[in-house]
Amino acid sequence: MVIVTLGVFQILAWGSSFYLLGVLALPIAADTGWPSAGIIGGLSLALLIAGLVSPKVGHAIQLYGGRPILALSSVSMAAGLVLMGLAPTLPVYILAWLLIGLGMASGLYDPAFATLGRQYGQAARRMITGVTLFGGFASTICWPVTAFLLERVGWRWACLCYAAAHLCAGLPAYLLLLPKRPPPLLSLPAAGSRALSRALPAEKQRIALWLLGAVLTIGAATLSLVSMHLLILLQARGLELAAAVALGTLVGPSQVGARVIELYLGRHYHPVWIMLVGVGLVAAGIMLLWMNLPIVAAALIAYGAGNGISSIVRGTVPLVLFGSNRFAVLIGRLGLPILLAMAAAPTIGALLIDAGGAALTFGVLTLLSVINVGLAAILALCFRR
Repeated sequence: MVIVTLGVFQILAWGSSFYLLGVLALPIAADTGWPSAGIIGGLSLALLIAGLVSPKVGHAIQLYGGRPILALSSVSMAAGLVLMGLAPTLPVYILAWLLIGLGMASGLYDPAFATLGRQYGQAARRMITGVTLFGGFASTICWPVTAFLLERVGWRWACLCYAAAHLCAGLPAYLLLLPKRPPPLLSLPAAGSRALSRALPAEKQRIALWLLGAVLTIGAATLSLVSMHLLILLQARGLELAAAVALGTLVGPSQVGARVIELYLGRHYHPVWIMLVGVGLVAAGIMLLWMNLPIVAAALIAYGAGNGISSIVRGTVPLVLFGSNRFAVLIGRLGLPILLAMAAAPTIGALLIDAGGAALTFGVLTLLSVINVGLAAILALCFRR
């Protein structure tokens, strides 16, 4: 029940925050006359706020468990969505995103993973994969729902409907279905496999944390940039809009498919090696797009599968490398650079597209992705030794 609760409301949390403007940005601009940069900038502000607050959220989950933190995320997101739906001016709209950012800090993947790790210790590894299986459907479910609400009641009421969902469904579910108190730290269960439960020695943990932070941050920045500009980049490569949209839909199912495979096969391998596979697939997909070969579908499937795996290892690798007792705190610390990179990446992507089009953008992403493979390989060798 815990996995279902966290998974279902990850769909709502992502769909009413990170993926919201994918449908509503143009209608908001058309209805209000506000500049598109200001409208999109609201999401960047929310990610910035989420990154800055993330370490505090990790500490709070370490002390109190995830139940009260996730409940507060529903309240904060609901308040922000209500304010957005009623916003008379652009500054009020921006303020709404500030509240949503607080909700993102306490309600997206990182706090969900921290909640599971704090409650169940090393046994949370497969549970984290289960939650990401649900989360992979966020855009697939919420984009059509948002479009339906937009057509029927307009963008303002769409925001209010999402706010009602947080208050009437998310908040009581978190309060009633999640464990009330986390266990004492020393009583957390260990994983069934001795090899998987062995944390790194203390002298290696600092360098491993830096390497892991770099890998996850580069991966998150790539995801954020491509998610925001994929259709523009594909059209710059000569595809028609309809073809670009059709090919873009391959990313979501690829993410979920890779997570299903990891769920059944991942228990046989250390998460660090699975992370190496994930960043390798992302690099392969981006490189194929940069080379402009007539296999766009294969490139996007590889990219989507790599990102699907990477979202899992974002929770499982810290759990295994550093142990359970500081897991929530470390997840919060790692969230800071990850979310800041996600906030900056769309703007950097727009500048790259303006400067050199798809070729330059994919070239820079290819370079970063190859570097990321190298960093992940160093981390894997560090653990092996």
